[in-house]
Amino acid sequence: MTSQPAFRRAEPDERRASLIEACARVLAREGAAGASVRAIAVEAGVSPGLIGHYFGGVDALIAATYAHVEARVADALDQAVSAAGDDPRARLDAYVSASLLPPIADSELLSTWIAFWSLVRARPEIAGLHDEQYGRFRAGLEALLSASGVPAENLRRIAIAVTALVDGLWLELCLSPRTFAEGEAAAIARSGLAALISTVR
Repeated sequence: MTSQPAFRRAEPDERRASLIEACARVLAREGAAGASVRAIAVEAGVSPGLIGHYFGGVDALIAATYAHVEARVADALDQAVSAAGDDPRARLDAYVSASLLPPIADSELLSTWIAFWSLVRARPEIAGLHDEQYGRFRAGLEALLSASGVPAENLRRIAIAVTALVDGLWLELCLSPRTFAEGEAAAIARSGLAALISTVR
């Protein structure tokens, strides 16, 4: 009988993913100032040199982590919209509601985003990623609003207003979850959305 080896070398994609997840945890716990090569390596259980090997440095790893976290949020939103069926308004409501439900409404995710936001003004590459991410989310929201009957000339303004409404509720929900009954934040967002849409109908 052959025994299993005590050590298994991780595949490159698996190692990159583990470093990104470790970076996200360190950012959530320690903030941007604590996201050093050493701290992330300790969190991932690897040598610091692997960060340079796979990413070239901590700045590139943080940028990759930003993109990874954004993709997770986008995937959760896409799944919610797909599950809502074909009705345009149900899809729009699902998009707004999903932003205020797990896994997006999560205190650790908030901590990670705060770390990212603190870097927007200091690091041009993070600022660029932030602008791209915001643009993609707003474009998706505008498409859902358009399908729900919002006139083209009002799409940008309503999308910005809905984003501000959802972001404000999301922040309050993550910081003070006991302020809300279960599902209440999503219900408030849907009511606000209905009111905003009614102003351009």
